[in-house]
Amino acid sequence: MPTPNTMRALQLRTLTGGDGLVIADVPAPTSDTNVIIEVHAAGIGFPDLLMTKGQYQFKPTPPFIPGVEAAGVVLRAPEASGVRPGDRVIASSMLGAWAEIAIAHPLSTMPIPDGMSFEEATAMVNYQTAYFGLVWRGAMKSGETVLVHGAAGGTGTSAIQVARGLGATVIAIAKGDEKLAVAKDAGAQHCIDADSEWLTEVRAITDNRGVDIVYDPVGGDRFTDSVRALAPLGRVLVIGFAAGTIPEVKVNRLLLRNTAVIGVAWGEYIRVDPTMPRTIAASLAQLYDEGHIRPPIGGVYPMERCGEALQALEERRATGKLVLKIR
Repeated sequence: MPTPNTMRALQLRTLTGGDGLVIADVPAPTSDTNVIIEVHAAGIGFPDLLMTKGQYQFKPTPPFIPGVEAAGVVLRAPEASGVRPGDRVIASSMLGAWAEIAIAHPLSTMPIPDGMSFEEATAMVNYQTAYFGLVWRGAMKSGETVLVHGAAGGTGTSAIQVARGLGATVIAIAKGDEKLAVAKDAGAQHCIDADSEWLTEVRAITDNRGVDIVYDPVGGDRFTDSVRALAPLGRVLVIGFAAGTIPEVKVNRLLLRNTAVIGVAWGEYIRVDPTMPRTIAASLAQLYDEGHIRPPIGGVYPMERCGEALQALEERRATGKLVLKIR
């Protein structure tokens, strides 16, 4: 397939969030070693928000094209990449997805399951993280109980569906009736308001045993109670810090109950095992085919309204996966 020479893209000119974004005509990227993708939809997530404000651990200098997740059709690919022109794929890269054309490393480019829309596919990096965290890092087993914080967002709903699909009981923590309804629709068997005495309710649900895994993309003040919520041999999976503060743990709590706090950094582990995304993608495709994975889409935005999506994330109003419609 021919690759265009120019493209429309959302370019970040200043580190001021959505206000710093401008739709611009820019040269299309080229590469002989990476996959070139005609982007149909792109993910809008919390890392994107932080990056547009210069608050992410990776701090590119403006101007640059944000966007971590690109779903679309392969235009060109190296011979040994495992994908071919015309294939429907989801790709992950640190930058460049908010554009009509994107490039991605072959090992970070994965086929989209048959029947899945491009909009749904933008959530699959969240599902990769959920599977990597719960299975690879958390060693989750069928029959265990998993507590999910931030359960109504794209990160939380993916963890709910992966855990349920693999046989776990899920307790969802989210703020307010609307978000609790999203978590329930995603498959959580128990839903608790984050502003309630949630630890007391968790203990009641588990007959005072506690949960086997806490999936925590939030951090902040509730982290100590997350450790207290663990059953013996329980694990807290540290996914991120949407609350804005990085908590600390007193390790004597871990010692006394034989529990653990485990870091989950899917993107970093690709450096250790570049084949990991493709391996997990095969497991996720099976869960999708079995009906366990159905990404909730919280909103689809044209390029001109991307700032509104970022504002919804910043104000904690977003639920499900937010999507940028490119085509």
